[in-house]
Amino acid sequence: MRAADVPEYVQDGVVDCGVTGADLVAERAVQVTELLRLGFGGCTLDAAVPQESTVRSLAELDGLRIATSYPRLAAAGLGAAGVEIETIEVTGSVEVAPRLGLADGIVDLVSSGDTLRRNGLRSLGAVFASEAVLIAGREPDPAALRLAPVLRSVVAARSARYLMLNAPAAAVDAIRDIVPGSRAPTVLPLAEPGMVAVHALVSAADVWDVLPQLEAAGASSILLVPVERMIA
Repeated sequence: MRAADVPEYVQDGVVDCGVTGADLVAERAVQVTELLRLGFGGCTLDAAVPQESTVRSLAELDGLRIATSYPRLAAAGLGAAGVEIETIEVTGSVEVAPRLGLADGIVDLVSSGDTLRRNGLRSLGAVFASEAVLIAGREPDPAALRLAPVLRSVVAARSARYLMLNAPAAAVDAIRDIVPGSRAPTVLPLAEPGMVAVHALVSAADVWDVLPQLEAAGASSILLVPVERMIA
């Protein structure tokens, strides 16, 4: 089914749980429970104006006409910044509204920003951040509650790598400072006197910064492997 329809299906109990965008849940103000942010489908709801517009900040949108497919989120997001707008609800190609004289600017989902640039628009900033979410009914079914930790273990594992290395025992303190692990690295004695094996979880984003530091600290036989599931 379409992502836009999922919030209502879940709210009405047609299905026990569903995956949709956080923006769609918030825009429709449905009575559901967000069980988990899934870490993909990230985008922002941005306010944008034509390149030639004199408007340079979100505050300067006050009192202007804004075209959007997200009237609730646009009004709430800008209202939180003290900006009141006249919302013009449109569907389809929101980006063309300023060129047609329908509005002074738009509020629409932005991922890379290419669509804005192709339509001669520039972003003034985000009013809402969205990503894919797992949702269940207001009183989640037990099956949905069991599913959430399973998916959470996958989401958590995406950002981690399992590190294994050998090092002189004297280097353990230095290595521990580089890779502290979830709590502390696991240190195991090797058959070779004075040598240990060190196992730890490291951030996938930091891997290429960490490896040279480990080599400099005396680590060798360094292995990095993906993590399939991780329960913190």
